[in-house]
Parts: sequence; structure tokens; C-alpha cells
Amino acid sequence: MPAMNMIQALNSALDTMLARDPGVLIFGEDVGYFGGVFRVTDGLQKKHGLTRCFDSPVGEGGIIGVAIGMAVYGLRPVVEIQFADYIYPAYDQIVSEAARIRYRSAGDFHVPLTIRAPCGGGIFGGQTHSQSPEALFTHVAGIKTVIPSNPRDAKGLLISAVEDDDPVIFLEPKRLYNGPFDGHHDRPVQPWSAHPLSEVPDGHYAVPLGEAAVARVGSAVTVLTYGTMVHVAIAAAEETGIDAEVIDLRTLVPVDIQAIVRSVEKTGRCVVAHEATLTSGYGAELCALVQEHCFYHLEAPVQRVAGWDTPYPHAFEWDYFPGPGRVAEGMRRALER
Repeated sequence: MPAMNMIQALNSALDTMLARDPGVLIFGEDVGYFGGVFRVTDGLQKKHGLTRCFDSPVGEGGIIGVAIGMAVYGLRPVVEIQFADYIYPAYDQIVSEAARIRYRSAGDFHVPLTIRAPCGGGIFGGQTHSQSPEALFTHVAGIKTVIPSNPRDAKGLLISAVEDDDPVIFLEPKRLYNGPFDGHHDRPVQPWSAHPLSEVPDGHYAVPLGEAAVARVGSAVTVLTYGTMVHVAIAAAEETGIDAEVIDLRTLVPVDIQAIVRSVEKTGRCVVAHEATLTSGYGAELCALVQEHCFYHLEAPVQRVAGWDTPYPHAFEWDYFPGPGRVAEGMRRALER
């Protein structure tokens, strides 16, 4: 299998679906001729034509509104929001229309729409290019939310998202585009080519939505996480010698509650980690699920590790980012009680 970074894997998924299904089309700001700001759609317009991959005006509400109409009509649009931070003008269209049409029509219509958006920090993007808004979408019934952590999953999950008959928010941690990131910003960037999960199959394959993966096997404490924080949690475990089991959720909605329960019942302790701000973050939902399903197996309160409740600061990015030191401290708290 060829080694790919996450950009190449996502591009391969889109290329595969454009070739496989004539109803799939891609549009968004600069995704056509330019190939996207991160080059995820590079070469797709040239290969598949101007009607299958094209640029849109700068207007997120219009992009999503048009895509919803296309999806209800029977197409499978894949739209790119250039940064997740720019998705807010489209929020009403996503929540009030895309998420509700199947319910409102009693199943007569559905919205097979995939919305891609780079998310997270680690590139000194500041408050307007570093946000992680996943919790705003997991709260809304009718939307599926996906965040991959590696190239192999990224391709398979994106194919599943495009093939799904419901709207999917597909968030891509931009710090992972070119290599795994363990939170040590002062170390050289490592390429994906040296990582086993850079081996991506050619052609069509799907990673089912709603299935988590065990990223690291352990027995002392469970770490529930996703996206960039998967690699940070693994680094924290290996650097401290704590035998943590790291669960890569991959899909936040639907969440794989069985995988969570299996791990927490085994370890008896749990840490939830994400890059987004702490208050009302998706970690709060995970804590509630663990308490509900695993209460009598818990040896200590569930611990949360997250970004601070502030805008993402440009000058103090690495004070905000929950690196391996903060994750390790969360694991120690879970083990000491």
C-alpha cells in the first residue's frame, strides 16, 4: 500500500468517490483551480471537470444552502469550509435545514451532504484559524460528526461520510495534515511516511461511522480522545510509563459506547482529552456517558483535559494547547484517587 499523508489520503477519497458516483460533486472557496488552501482538492477539477469540482463565492451560508438543495434533489455534494472557524455563518442552514429535513419530511427526503472543514490549532493561526467547534454540532440531532486522526482512517471515514444519506460534519485536524503531532512543538516535524497508519489502500474502502479504535492498548487508565489528541495521549503514556489505553473515537456522533464501556470496565479509570475549550465541550458528554454506563467499575472520578476557556491565543498557543504534560497530569489524578 502506498504511504500517504492526510492531505493525500483525503484527496484519494474524493477522487475515488468522484469516479465511482456521478452524483458526487465538490465545491467551496478556492477548491477548484487552486486545489484548496491546504491542497486537499488538488488536481480534481482538472481530472473530473469544471462541473464536478468548482469554486464558490466567499459566502458560507450560500455554500451550504445551495449544497442542501443539491442533496435533496439527489446529488451528493461535498463542500469545503476553508477553516472550521468560518462555519458559523452557515450554522443556521446546517442546524435548521440540513439536520431537520429527514425528520420534517417524515423520511421522504434526506440530505446526503458532507461538510469538510480544517480544525484545531498548532499552526499559529490565532483565534480565527484554530477553533475546534465539534461540540456545536454533536448537540444537534440529525448530524453526524467525524474527526480522523491518521491518513488510513481519514480516507475510509470520508468515503463513508460521502456515502451516508445524512449530513456529516467532517472535521480535519490541520496540524495532522503533514505528519503526526505529539504535542511537542519544539521538536522536528515527523512525516507520516514513518508511521504505520500512513499506509492507505488504493481505491474504494470504508471505515464505518460509529466505530472507535484502540490506538494504544493498556490496563491502568482509559483515555478517550480524538483527532490530534490521540497522538498527544499516546506520547503522554509512553513518556510517563503509565500503561494507558488510548481510545480513538473517530466518530463523535454516533459514538461507539461499546468500545468506551469495554475499556473503562477493564481499567476502572478514565481521562477525557480534547483540544476544544473545557466548558460544555464534547468531553462533558463523554464524562456523562462513562458515569452512566460504568459507574460501578470506576475507581476514581473521570478527569478532563482540554483547552482553556479563552479564545485561542496566538502568542500563547502552547500554553493553551493541552500537550502531553497536561494529559499526563490528568492520568496521574485519575490514578491517585
